[in-house]
Amino acid sequence: MPEISAENPIPSSTPTPVPVVGINHIVLEVGDLDEALDFYGRLFTFEQRGRSESQAEIDLGDQFIALVTGRAQPADVKRHVGLVVADKEAVRAVLLANGVEILPLPDRFLDFLDPWGNRIEIIGYENIQFTKVDHVLRGMGLGHLRKTDAAIDELTEKGMRPD
Repeated sequence: MPEISAENPIPSSTPTPVPVVGINHIVLEVGDLDEALDFYGRLFTFEQRGRSESQAEIDLGDQFIALVTGRAQPADVKRHVGLVVADKEAVRAVLLANGVEILPLPDRFLDFLDPWGNRIEIIGYENIQFTKVDHVLRGMGLGHLRKTDAAIDELTEKGMRPD
């Protein structure tokens, strides 16, 4: 056994925590892929990244949503996925036009359940810290999006002010 000294300290058994950079994708469990693609296609524009017998992926710029068959749990109550959109009020209109019930919450929230019980929260890009870099926004056809002063102030406080 090696001798413990300043040059040969006791090894640490606990690794150092690692920073999380972001979220690459989320998975939503659905009953049927064709029905799910149809449902979400009536609400949002998207490109389908790939598909197998039990999974389909929808691109969100540099991220994606995977739809997988096999939803077994009851409808979400508090657990939800927040989707950032270019125009929250336009999504509200599309939801209502498609007969999707909006959950009764304060006006600043726009939540709904998909047919399989996945709770989705809609958030406007301009009002939150979440930021896509300019080249990703341009690639998504959304180069015109801008942040509110309040969102820029929040980013500035964290040293993340967009240029």
